[in-house]
Amino acid sequence: MGIPKKLKNLTAHIDGVNYIGQVVEFEEPAQALATEEYRGGGMIGPVMIDMGLQAMEATLKMGGHVVELMRKFGTTRVDGVRVRLVGAYQRDDTGEVETVECYLGGRFSEIGTGTAKPGDDTEHEYKLPLSYYRRVVNGRVEMEIDMVAGTFIVDGIDRYGEIMAALQS
Repeated sequence: MGIPKKLKNLTAHIDGVNYIGQVVEFEEPAQALATEEYRGGGMIGPVMIDMGLQAMEATLKMGGHVVELMRKFGTTRVDGVRVRLVGAYQRDDTGEVETVECYLGGRFSEIGTGTAKPGDDTEHEYKLPLSYYRRVVNGRVEMEIDMVAGTFIVDGIDRYGEIMAALQS
């Protein structure tokens, strides 16, 4: 097995502009099923029923004032801000590098400018509720979720394909 791959560096492309050197932190969205407890007659206990997906949100921290990002606040489209994050993960025992890309579609719902003090470091935080998420590792799509189009693909398996096909008939 060896040593795990660790994030060595990252950048963000936001609406096609590369913000290399300005991104200090990224919180990838959690993926969670929306479930509901169900117990029918004859069952000895409840099971959790899959009711779709919970909302997804990502967070970006920038190393200072980026007016171009502030200007994106309040866009009316659920996918009005497009983000491509690229991270380089490396194993220190083999030197192997893995590229992880996250493609996000959403809109900034909150911009936190934090405190500002002359001579101190400043960071601005951008919350991005998502309508679209895709995670690609070394060129292979591992997960793709499009809340509006009903796409839910994990490891090449369309988890919602039959349900969406039923709606089209």
